[in-house]
Amino acid sequence: MRFFSDNAAPVHPKIMQAIADANIVDTAYDGDALSHRLDIAFSELFERDVAVLWVSTGTAANCLALASMVQPHQGIICHREAHIEVDECGAPGFYTGGAKLMLVDGDGAKISPQTVCDLLSTIRPDVHQVQAAAVSMTNATEYGLVYRPEEVAALGALCAERKLGLHMDGARFGNAVATLGCTPADVTWRAGVDVLSFGFAKNGGMNAEALVYFDPALADAARYRRKRAGHLLSKGRFLAAQLLAFLKADLWLDNAKAANAAAQIIAGAAPERLLYPVEANEIFVRLSAAEAATLRSQGFDFYDWGDGAARLVTSWHHREEDIAPLAKAIATL
Repeated sequence: MRFFSDNAAPVHPKIMQAIADANIVDTAYDGDALSHRLDIAFSELFERDVAVLWVSTGTAANCLALASMVQPHQGIICHREAHIEVDECGAPGFYTGGAKLMLVDGDGAKISPQTVCDLLSTIRPDVHQVQAAAVSMTNATEYGLVYRPEEVAALGALCAERKLGLHMDGARFGNAVATLGCTPADVTWRAGVDVLSFGFAKNGGMNAEALVYFDPALADAARYRRKRAGHLLSKGRFLAAQLLAFLKADLWLDNAKAANAAAQIIAGAAPERLLYPVEANEIFVRLSAAEAATLRSQGFDFYDWGDGAARLVTSWHHREEDIAPLAKAIATL
């Protein structure tokens, strides 16, 4: 009955078991055997050598990634409704030492090479104005839209041409890959992404996110930044255990597919209400205040999204029988 956020979903049993199995004596911080396996495991997934740091929150992952690419006097181009702008309480500026978020528009929270170029054209190349050093994109976006590999590649090519770093906020990266049917490599480093914040907490994890550096050299300074920011946990093996369990037998992808399938059931119940195509596990629908109250009176929980709209989010644990009552309730409004 709860469709407020995938953050509120239960932890997957295999993840809980992995945490329990990690409850042994081992080296502290990130020197344990499980943490040492992360680079190899993620390198296999992404088909190239990567450096991986665990962190406990998506905000820390995003901001540590950005701090790796920009100086305090520089700027980060992102969408006006990007999570780093709207929902991280100024953390990017805190972690980067003052770097500025430079906002662009785009339908469904997507940015394009043209919007980036338009912003860059307004910046004089002198010390009186903030110079952009990176672009941050979200896949899937804050409105549940998915960037195709060719869309990422177009941004990647522009970033390479303009010498900008490219960061991908992948809080729902699994949901995006599940929709695309491509390899994780195709929509990241092969398309020009430098750093990925790979989200797991929304996909059945407890408190583990992966910061994936496709240029391992970029990760060196991030290790110090992670410690300085208070995110080098003394028992990091419990985070590493979660990440490794997700990669085993593609649990991360299976969970994302289940959440996406559940979203499609809701989307199919009232397609005329959809504000955006449903491409991941978020559904944005038109609802009047009275209709929203009707659904809530039946026990359904969701997020109001401005006047006359609502956001519904499905999770890895939602089965068809869990979704059917909501789908029926929306269809009969």
